Amino acid sequence: MTERREIGENCEVILHFDLKLEDGSAADSTRVNNRPAKLVIGDGSLTPNFEACLLGLAKGDKKAFTLAAEEAFGRPDPNNVHYMDRSRFSSELSIEEGMILAFSQPDGSEVPGIIRSVAGDSVTVDFNHPLAGQTVIFDVEIINVLPAKTQQGG
Repeated sequence: MTERREIGENCEVILHFDLKLEDGSAADSTRVNNRPAKLVIGDGSLTPNFEACLLGLAKGDKKAFTLAAEEAFGRPDPNNVHYMDRSRFSSELSIEEGMILAFSQPDGSEVPGIIRSVAGDSVTVDFNHPLAGQTVIFDVEIINVLPAKTQQGG
């Protein structure tokens, strides 16, 4: 009989997830392309509440949990909404409300922005996470739990 390895601090977890909104509409899923997600508990990439929902689960376990906006992608921050002049966009680009565009940062990285409105020469771009302010439901299936990586001295 194999040992049941539960998810704990610094464990590497491979899982499938389906992410839905309160109305039942699908927001994201690793099953679409059959590409499970890989994450490390405690590395700061997930919210503490999401991690807490995974703790104690093991390979083969399935669980559904609901996270309020504050526990998932946060509340929309009005400081992340910017008003830009239409001239900052390519003249060939047909900008429409709801579009998601990549914007270059000074360090060369890109950040997505959602076009919220276009009025004359003014374009409103929202850089909040698209799911900010939403309560979300995660359905997870644990594919594997790998032991915590030991820190190498050096």
